[in-house]
Amino acid sequence: MTSTGQDSTTTRQRRSRHNPHSPPHDSSVTSKRGAKKGAVLRSSPKLAEVKKKGRMKKLSQETGQDLIAGLQGLDLNLETKTLSGTGLVFDEQLNEFHCLWDDSFPEGPERLHAIKEQLIQEGLLDRCVSFQARFAEKEELMLVHSLEYIDLMETTQYMNEGELRILADTYDSVYLHPNSYTCACLASGSVLRLVDAVLGAEIRNGMAIIRPPGHHAQHSLMDGYCMFNHVAVAARYAQQKHGIQRVLIVDWDVHHGQGTQFTFDQDPSVLYFSIHRYEQGRFWPHLKASNWSTTGFGQGQGYTINVPWNQVGMRDADYIAAFLQILLPVTLEFQPQLVLVAAGFDALQGDPKGEMAATPAGFAQLTHLLMGLAGGRLILSLEGGYNLRSLAEGVSASLHTLLGDPCPLLESPGAPCPSAQLSLSCTLEALEPFWEVLVRSDEPLEEEGVEGSTAEEAEEEERPWQPPVPPGLTWPVLQARTGLVYDQRMMGHYNLWDNHHPEMPQRVSQIMCRLEELGLAERCLILPTRPATDAELLTCHSAEYVGRLRATEKMKTRELHREGASFDSIYICPSTFACAKLATGATCCLVEAVLAGEVLNGVAVVRPPGHHAEQDAACGFCFFNSVAVAARHAQAISGHALRILIVDWDIHHGNGTQHIFEEDPSILYISLHRYDHGTFFPMGDEGASNQVGWAAGMGFTVNVAWNGPRMGDAEYLAAWHRLVLPIAYEFNPELVLVSAGFDAARGDPLGGCQLSPEGYAHLTHLLMGLASGRIILILEGGYNLTSISESMAACTRTLLGDPPPVLTLPRPPLSGALASIAETIQVHRRYWRSLRVMKVKDKEGPSSSTLITKEALQPANPGSAEGLTTLEGNILDTSMGKTTLASSVQESTPPQTKSEAAVVELTQDQSSEAAMPDPTTSEAAMPDPTTSEEAVGGAELIQTCPPSCTDNQTPPASPVQGATPQSSPTKLTGILRTLELDNKAQGSPESQIPGEERLLGEAAGGQDVDDSVLMQVFGDTDQAMFYAVTPLPWCPHLAAVCPIPEAGLDVTQPCQDCGEFQENWVCLSCYEVYCSRYVNAHMLQHHEASGHPLVLSYVDLSTWCYQCQAYVHHQAVLDVKNIAHQNKFGEDMPHSH
Repeated sequence: MTSTGQDSTTTRQRRSRHNPHSPPHDSSVTSKRGAKKGAVLRSSPKLAEVKKKGRMKKLSQETGQDLIAGLQGLDLNLETKTLSGTGLVFDEQLNEFHCLWDDSFPEGPERLHAIKEQLIQEGLLDRCVSFQARFAEKEELMLVHSLEYIDLMETTQYMNEGELRILADTYDSVYLHPNSYTCACLASGSVLRLVDAVLGAEIRNGMAIIRPPGHHAQHSLMDGYCMFNHVAVAARYAQQKHGIQRVLIVDWDVHHGQGTQFTFDQDPSVLYFSIHRYEQGRFWPHLKASNWSTTGFGQGQGYTINVPWNQVGMRDADYIAAFLQILLPVTLEFQPQLVLVAAGFDALQGDPKGEMAATPAGFAQLTHLLMGLAGGRLILSLEGGYNLRSLAEGVSASLHTLLGDPCPLLESPGAPCPSAQLSLSCTLEALEPFWEVLVRSDEPLEEEGVEGSTAEEAEEEERPWQPPVPPGLTWPVLQARTGLVYDQRMMGHYNLWDNHHPEMPQRVSQIMCRLEELGLAERCLILPTRPATDAELLTCHSAEYVGRLRATEKMKTRELHREGASFDSIYICPSTFACAKLATGATCCLVEAVLAGEVLNGVAVVRPPGHHAEQDAACGFCFFNSVAVAARHAQAISGHALRILIVDWDIHHGNGTQHIFEEDPSILYISLHRYDHGTFFPMGDEGASNQVGWAAGMGFTVNVAWNGPRMGDAEYLAAWHRLVLPIAYEFNPELVLVSAGFDAARGDPLGGCQLSPEGYAHLTHLLMGLASGRIILILEGGYNLTSISESMAACTRTLLGDPPPVLTLPRPPLSGALASIAETIQVHRRYWRSLRVMKVKDKEGPSSSTLITKEALQPANPGSAEGLTTLEGNILDTSMGKTTLASSVQESTPPQTKSEAAVVELTQDQSSEAAMPDPTTSEAAMPDPTTSEEAVGGAELIQTCPPSCTDNQTPPASPVQGATPQSSPTKLTGILRTLELDNKAQGSPESQIPGEERLLGEAAGGQDVDDSVLMQVFGDTDQAMFYAVTPLPWCPHLAAVCPIPEAGLDVTQPCQDCGEFQENWVCLSCYEVYCSRYVNAHMLQHHEASGHPLVLSYVDLSTWCYQCQAYVHHQAVLDVKNIAHQNKFGEDMPHSH
């Protein structure tokens, strides 16, 4: 579906989820081998013969692309010129700024120095197309930032160090230098130069190695080392100048790119995907908006995707799972025309800020997955990364991938950890209302224990993982990329009695003609062929069977007919044995070339096909199982049990391949085929989803059994994302072999399915990330000459390194296909941990309690705020002395997604001791609906997500105009005060703050508690509900705290305006005392008049920041808290550290 322009404030209407299973046929009618391949169930042989002759005659009437009228609507535009070249912008001028007052500041020029050394060492600079950086114009920056803010930044060129420091201290985690503005403009302009080059067809993709970073910068606010938001400006620039309608922004920096998110969170033309460290809001930037429940607002709802990591040490498997389970499916539906990446490398192992365990090889994988989108139009823009070695290696790995080099083999891929699985499940739950492609089958997934997982394995999953030091990556030097084997002698196998038989000699010759027409054959290395040796054949077939086929070379016609009839769906001619040996031997030649490094990958245009051939029997047009023999040959020449993945996408189940390897854990066999409840060739239950292998091979046979026709691109890609690739990455193969039958292609007379050449190209591209790119496609079935020629051409072009063509899905996956995928997942969850990503289910908990509000919560901006929900999780039941499963899931009304709240259930006699250890601390009892999912399986059951700064939700516009080149400290202070006032007045009015982001319980000027107090209704009225609000550990306005007056503090002092003694607060800038909003709101009025941000409550000694709209607990306020505590209680505050 096309999502752009659709009103996302209403849940998308989905097609019916009915299951189009065809009724099972009576087993008495069809036996296991009771029907020929391609034959129809028949009432009389005579009628069947007439139908067969008529069908084959029709197929023979036209040649080439005129064979099937059904292909007329197929997009076979494969002859368009393919772009090549990777652009690179690297300008030494970007190193001309640094922190003047802190030499140890992590964002410094040495970052780019380290990258440059690495790229020179690996010879990458010379391989890229170099582009000169340019400055972004003010008009271009104004696509995202306010003119007043840009002007203010421009004045920094003329400030002295003291003025720069004063200005920098008003922001969070930034420094300023006289060259900061110039370099930031140059950095933004560098990305814009690559946008012009990619969209102007000068290059295929590109990377901007720039600093300062940009993804934290907001409309009128510096933040987190960032001045201008480069990727946000680039997205708007692409839309305005180049007419791009849909842009995907992927942010894999370890910090959430809140600036980018806030720029586009109401815009359905930009899909923003961020995967970042969150830890229930404890990690910077400490925003509730960084959690999975934030999906955008208004028409942009569903177009913001956050995958929050809630623990450190996340690995490649976690990141890859997020891409496969969420990003790639959604992107297929969104159909971006350009992909921009905020490419921070601070999630790499060794980074001091990220504390993650991703590897450069993992980022190569992520880059490769993105290269299949938007026709390959991909631009990476450097963001963070502060371990110089890791940063340099990460950039290098991504650049290698952009240049077309294969992804290195992952050292420890494994499966996503339980914490990652929970985050993915929550994100999927939040997004499902907005994306049809994420719809899961209605069939429930069973929750029973997973067989095969030991207590040790479960304990290992929960233990923090200590990553090994990753080895230095090596990149193969290849003379040729793709090998090709073909031998015209294979056309000598033909049907002596039926020249209309679908397995005809022209199948291979037509493919080769098409490869030559498109210039693809000459781009490949043509390898010599040879017959398979007896020793090679005997690795998979019995000596008696090989001898039986050899004997056919001397048989007469009648004997050949009789011998062929003794097998299932087989014809034999005198040259059959030689052709079958040649097909298998040619495939072995290709395996040898790939394993020797002569080529990276390859295509075997061979016949007769092989995957139905059993150890001792021909079957389904097949004689020797070429894929199976090739797998054993690969293991033989490698000298060990090479891990080999065999993917069989032929429309028929590869029964022979399955049987040969069903007890072998070194071979993972995955087949996607029509099953039709056992009535589709090869009949019986061998291709059923419950066939998983035997003995040591259990779990290494995976069958996706389609129970009907019409399966197309959407269904196969859904299977790839949800099942095939997760298992494949966990298996981590060293070689990939594809039984590449093209009888699932649109127009095939036997398959009845609808896969397109573009679809096959995407399936191939996704597999190319495995096994260091060592992948071989071996032709199996496919009986429409045009379909197989175009499909194999599309796959060959992809193997050669061309980006897969743009793929448009006309519909979401069929419900019957989703049921088949879910069935296979359910069977294999016990064997593969990567399949245990579960859909979050709303369940009744141990009590019938229900969360309610005093009065219905009304979102501040109708249609943009999310409903309030409690996610299932763990509730600490202190009265029972155990942890129980959370209940009370209150669903939000569509289109609102689900939020979270972790709660603690206590009895009244326990509440003061357990929930409020310090009766003077109001935070412990403040109800807050913004609690994160940490309670779900987490340790800190009452941890809440820190509230967000309202400046971050709606970027404020600066009123400063006509900035002058010089600014004195006095004038600068005035400018900043004006900016802060404007931020309060314009940037964050309550009407613009989403309901979930508005904090509860601030007695001096926050949201009215009476409007949102949550209560719990219990059968036992002795129980009560308490919430915890975790204060921010830091805020950017702490510099406003002034020294305590010599006279000290008087907590009994009345309000200076009205004389009231109740609920008074002291301003921590001027130390004037005023009453709270629940008295006469004089402190709120004082803040609005003075701009002073921080105040201290004389009631409970909590500190509130108006600008951040949050409680703050930091060393800078401990002294004043302690003085107030002494004045109030006559003693020092306990635990004042």
